[in-house]
Amino acid sequence: MHSATIPSQVPSFRVRARDPPSLHFPGFHKFSRITTKGRTLSTKCCLSVRSEGLERFEHLMGDKDAVIIVDHGSRRQESNFMLNEFVAMFKARTGYRIVEPAHMELAAPSIRDAFKTCVLQGANRVMVSPFFLSPGRHWQQDIPALAAEASREHSGISYIITAPLGLHELMVDVMNDRIKHCLSHVAGDADECTVCAGTGKCRLY
Repeated sequence: MHSATIPSQVPSFRVRARDPPSLHFPGFHKFSRITTKGRTLSTKCCLSVRSEGLERFEHLMGDKDAVIIVDHGSRRQESNFMLNEFVAMFKARTGYRIVEPAHMELAAPSIRDAFKTCVLQGANRVMVSPFFLSPGRHWQQDIPALAAEASREHSGISYIITAPLGLHELMVDVMNDRIKHCLSHVAGDADECTVCAGTGKCRLY
């Protein structure tokens, strides 16, 4: 019987942990009109997510998709009109065909009214997008309950409740723009912005 020779040293292997893939913030890209599976997609933009050189385009809005932008609602009519202005800006910038405002309470149109308006325009899927900063009780409870109640009147129409504005990197740019504009106004180099116009609030105290 031959004895096996066992090497005195066993080769060692080192596994090098790879760094996690670097993610980039989503960006919007322009496209020509696309038709897929019978659905005509928006010509304006879609959301892209890039990771280590791999670029994916997903979550396209179609002509039968609708957006309802929901704020709290106010007894002060000027505040409600501001949502209408934002909805018009959003629709013009994105090119989405169906975009409607809604107020959670205190003012019309309600989420129920806006949902019905979207369906009458041909929507078969509705994105309920809260015009709120933080994910509080309204996002967790009130808006889902109101959206569910509205959808029960329209069989076969699906809906999604999106995240509130939250900690999005572009919010930094918005706040910084407000700060710089107010500084310019206080220095006498700019008029009041549309939010402060006529209130006299943008001043040194």
